[in-house]
Amino acid sequence: MNNRLTELLYEFESFLRQSAPVVPSFHPHYEQALWEMVQNGGKRFRPRLLFATILALDSQRFAQKKGIFQAALALECLHTYSLIHDDLPCMDNADLRRAHPTLHVKYSEDLAVLVGDALNTYAFYLLSKATLPRSVRLELIATLASNGGLEGMVLGQVLDCYFENIRLDIKQLEFLHLHKTGMLIAAALKMGATICEADEKTCEQIYALGLQLGLMFQIYDDIIDITKASEEAGKPTHSDIQKNSYTNLLGLETSRDVLRSLHAKILDACHENATLHNLFGEILHSYFKGKV
Repeated sequence: MNNRLTELLYEFESFLRQSAPVVPSFHPHYEQALWEMVQNGGKRFRPRLLFATILALDSQRFAQKKGIFQAALALECLHTYSLIHDDLPCMDNADLRRAHPTLHVKYSEDLAVLVGDALNTYAFYLLSKATLPRSVRLELIATLASNGGLEGMVLGQVLDCYFENIRLDIKQLEFLHLHKTGMLIAAALKMGATICEADEKTCEQIYALGLQLGLMFQIYDDIIDITKASEEAGKPTHSDIQKNSYTNLLGLETSRDVLRSLHAKILDACHENATLHNLFGEILHSYFKGKV
């Protein structure tokens, strides 16, 4: 799977760059700013999860590659909007993202807000126009909206902002990060299963394991914040002192123990299902190898 996944991510990167919206106007920066943070890279972790799920469940679906790439691009647009807003002065006030200046630093705060708004809505436009069956498109829209919206990622961000400087307990911390980070990661996996028209039980299993994967991702991100320099991470580090993070609550070594425990828990949960075991084993190996 790994070689095919690498090929797909390479093709997707080209598709992403060719898909930059053309928006004629007399604004000097809007069209450039609109796609700038999308093009600036990142890990493409959510598209990777969507592609890996399809490869594991039904690789023949890539005969409809354009529709799959449109769904992956929608994920990346929604994720990028969340980063742009997360970096704003009213939230994290970050000046670096994906090793590039944040939009409010390079241009202006109002343009950054509006570009984030545009990418948020554009994600759903992309899904509505994807070359996939109508029932699949509708389910993808519902999944992305519910996990990225008012009961999902946005709720997590609301909690993260409100409880800054207020210490949460471990259950509250888990709730916060399941919503802020975990649900969009789980959505990426579920969207892959939906494109394969997998049965409801399989979709639920994949989604539940995706939430645990999302916690792993967040814990590792917390570890990066206290162990790496900004230049290496591509974003400000040592900046979560006032935040509710795993490393602030549990310390570095205990956070690493929790990371290892979640790794084992995910593999154990799909031990009797060869397809799921291969899927999550590949994801854990490719992304967390040497980190757990």
